[in-house]
Amino acid sequence: MEEIYLTLAILNLRPNSEFSYTENDYSTIKWDILDGDAPTQKEIDAEIKRIKTLETDEAKTKDKQRQAILDRIGLTADELKLIIG
Repeated sequence: MEEIYLTLAILNLRPNSEFSYTENDYSTIKWDILDGDAPTQKEIDAEIKRIKTLETDEAKTKDKQRQAILDRIGLTADELKLIIG
């Protein structure tokens, strides 16, 4: 799962690039196509952190939305699980 974050970070930072790497290791990145300078490890780490924060924020928002729906219809999460099996 962590490997996807390296790929996402690179694509966010250099959307037109083509690259490969092994074992989720920055030092093994081979650039086939790169427009501009390669992003630094620090830039990639910051982008990975930003992506993970966005994911966490989105999950929290969805949880709040689910809870708001349950509150409106007067059910708890456990009761809904019983209903939908």
